[in-house]
Amino acid sequence: MHSEQIFAAVLIITISTLVRSTFGFGDALIAMPLLTLVAGVTVATPLVGLVALTTATTIVIGNWRLIDIKAAWRLIVASLIGIPFGLILLQTAPESLVKRILGLLLIGFSLYHLTRPQLPYLAESKLAYPFGFVAGILGGAYNTNGPPVVVYGTLRRWPPTHFRATLQGYFLPTSIFIASGHALSGFWTSDVLHVYGWSIPFVFAAVFVGGRLNRRLPVAQFIRILYMVLIILGVLLMV
Repeated sequence: MHSEQIFAAVLIITISTLVRSTFGFGDALIAMPLLTLVAGVTVATPLVGLVALTTATTIVIGNWRLIDIKAAWRLIVASLIGIPFGLILLQTAPESLVKRILGLLLIGFSLYHLTRPQLPYLAESKLAYPFGFVAGILGGAYNTNGPPVVVYGTLRRWPPTHFRATLQGYFLPTSIFIASGHALSGFWTSDVLHVYGWSIPFVFAAVFVGGRLNRRLPVAQFIRILYMVLIILGVLLMV
C-alpha cells in the first residue's frame, strides 16, 4: 500500500472508532465502505475486524459490569455458525458484488433507522437463531453483524439499558471469532497488519475521547446526520 492509502486508512479507522466510542455503534458501517474504496474488500474486512476487536476489548474492560451474555447467547451461537459462511463469501464472491451488497445493507439499515417503522413485537426468543445466523454471515464477510442484532432487539422491545448491555455481551465474543476466522483464512496480510499497527495508538485515543464526548453531544441529531451520510456511502459503493 502507498503512504497516501495508509494515511487515509488510519484516518478512517480513527474517525470510525471515535463514532463507536461516542455513540456505541457505527464503526464498521462507516469504516467498511470507505476502506473498501481506499484499499479493497480483502484489506478492509480483516482490518476492520482487528480494530473492532481492539475497540470492543478496550470498552468492555472499562464497562464489564454491564455485560449480559446470558440474554445474547442464542444470537452468539447462531452467529458462530454463520461466520464461516461469511468467510467463504469473502473468499469467493467478486469484489463488485460484495460492494453492491454492502451498499444495499448500508442504505436499507439507514432508511430503517431514519423512518422508524412500527414493527411487530417478537414474542419468541428462539427466533434469535436466524437473526444471529445472518449476523454471522455479514460479520464474517463485511464486519457488519450489528444490523440484524439491532433489528432483533427492536422487535423484542429491549429497553435501552438492556439493549446496550446485551449488545456488549454479543459483540465481544463474536469479534474474537470473526478476527480469528480472518487470521485462519489468511486475510491477515502484511498490508493489513502494517495499517493496524499504525492505527493502534489512534484507536486508544479515539476510545478515550469518545468516552468523554458521550455525555456532551446531542446524540439524536448526530445519529440522524450519520445515517444520511451512510446512505450516500451506500450509493457510492453501488455505482
